[in-house]
Amino acid sequence: MSTSEAEYDVIVVENVKIPMRDSIKLLADIYRPAKFGQPLEDKLPVILERTPYGKGQELRATRCRGFASKGYIVISQDCRGCHDSGGELYFLAQEPNDGYDTVKWISEQTWCNGKIGTFGTSYGCWTQSALATQNPPQLSTMFLHQGGSNAHTSSVRQGGAMELRFIAWGFWHSALNTNSSLKHSQYVDEALSKADFRNWLKRMPIRKGQTELKVAPNYENWVFDVLTTADYTSFWKQPGFAINEFWNEHPDIPIYFSGGWYDSYTRSTLDNYIGLSKAKNSKMHLIMGPWTHGTDKPELSFAGDVEFGKNAALDSFDTLHSLWFDHSMKGKKNNLATDLPVKIFVMGGGDGHKTTNGKMFHGGDWRYEKEWPLSRAKYTKYYLSDDYSISTSLPKKEESRTTYKFDPSNPVPTIGAGISSLATLKPLPKDIRKPKVMSEISLIEDISLNGAFDQKESPQQFGCNPPYLPLGSRPDVLVFETKSLEKNTEITGPIEVNLWISSSAIDTDFTAKLIDSYPPSNDYPEGYNMNLSDSIARARYHKSREKPSFLTPGEIVPLQIILYPTSNLFAKGHKIRLDISSSNFPRFDVNPNTGEPIGLNRTSIIAENTIYHEQGHPSCILLPIIPTEK
Repeated sequence: MSTSEAEYDVIVVENVKIPMRDSIKLLADIYRPAKFGQPLEDKLPVILERTPYGKGQELRATRCRGFASKGYIVISQDCRGCHDSGGELYFLAQEPNDGYDTVKWISEQTWCNGKIGTFGTSYGCWTQSALATQNPPQLSTMFLHQGGSNAHTSSVRQGGAMELRFIAWGFWHSALNTNSSLKHSQYVDEALSKADFRNWLKRMPIRKGQTELKVAPNYENWVFDVLTTADYTSFWKQPGFAINEFWNEHPDIPIYFSGGWYDSYTRSTLDNYIGLSKAKNSKMHLIMGPWTHGTDKPELSFAGDVEFGKNAALDSFDTLHSLWFDHSMKGKKNNLATDLPVKIFVMGGGDGHKTTNGKMFHGGDWRYEKEWPLSRAKYTKYYLSDDYSISTSLPKKEESRTTYKFDPSNPVPTIGAGISSLATLKPLPKDIRKPKVMSEISLIEDISLNGAFDQKESPQQFGCNPPYLPLGSRPDVLVFETKSLEKNTEITGPIEVNLWISSSAIDTDFTAKLIDSYPPSNDYPEGYNMNLSDSIARARYHKSREKPSFLTPGEIVPLQIILYPTSNLFAKGHKIRLDISSSNFPRFDVNPNTGEPIGLNRTSIIAENTIYHEQGHPSCILLPIIPTEK
């Protein structure tokens, strides 16, 4: 694969003011290719990144210089209310208009040749999709790495529950944000820099006016809006939050989608790829690796405690960007022009030994596909049974159920997952919190570790206590598993769990987790239970996301839990395992079981929750089995 060579010097013009429609100025650094100390006079393609993390952050500046040296004008812009830009930040909602206005301004500059591309990760990916909902005619291409599709279904909230990482984001980002309007006095900076979100996790739900966020009202307002607005209302359907509601308005342009099986946006990335591929004619590409969340993660070969092999890592993620922009903006011929559109890493196939770095070797390999999801997948129901097995055989008993107690004061701790931003600020000197050196990686520390882990408690994971026993030993975790597999079995695609449930409470939660269960070995005498995907469903939304419907205690109702898609080869001798419970904390907020307004409850009760696995109520997990190639 060939890409443009670095052939230019780079001149940076800092803090260029770009006016928005409401007269607020957003500041940007512009990187221009140059020769002999002067910027090129040619009209050139432009690539834009819009970020809340500091346009001058060192790693970001290095990346922008690299792209500019290859003949692109690169613009890095602080989002509204962040660092050098004016206005106030309101999470995601401001990004459609601000992004559109920025692209329009770029198109009017004498140095722009009319082709404008975008790139960015996480929030920087959201900003791309948000501006695309406004259908800017000047937008030519996008490189979307790990961003959202619908904040209510698969990122900010999930299955009706709150992903607490976004509340954590409000705390640590407000502390790191150097914006002069936010940090208008010393006491604000001091208050926000002292916040430790681990303490607030022990006091959930937080109360308005009772946390450090009270000195940052714009942050406090949106934090409590996303925490307490649980129904799928117009609030969640606005273009900044609900990209999928505006796929038809999206410009018909080539897009490269990039994500990871342990990313916090796995489902969103694939939903956007599917939706826009169907709605548009332009070329779409997709890559899914065994990665966690972050710009640097595609260059790593492991996720959490699990190693996938050297070829799991990309040599250079920036090179992949360059290849895409060369292809889509300069018309250069490279492998992206001829490759099949989908490239996925199928995890698994390793022998499970402990590596010299202390990680479990799971292995895996890349594979090109012509589509996603795979049309050859055989969607197979594995039914739950009263002997805690799952199999393709329908339940035979007329009455069969399992009941457990769910105590909100003792939630099941999160052990690995597709998490990002569930972190807290490190105690660092004030002078380090500057955008030129600021990095969320270096200035925050994880509260719960993301990626793949043995499903056993440890001191490194929040909420775990001695003697650090397996999660499956808890009375409120139901473990269902197949017999030892007689042959390798690949599961690649979307996954859903369909339960029949009842509860003693009018509202409660049910969680599901798919696990690759290794047999005992010399390195792992108790085996190794590797998490693949998980999710949650809040019972009050069992009929509709828009309008809650409380349970009638004891009444049996269907409940669907949509897990994030994955791709994994379960090796011969392994077991496919499904864990069912009612909490996964602090990944998700804990249901108090009282039916009180979400995020505002004052009490909690223990619920008796029941899973049915009988003839009339056959609970199951639907798995996309890939047939063995002859």
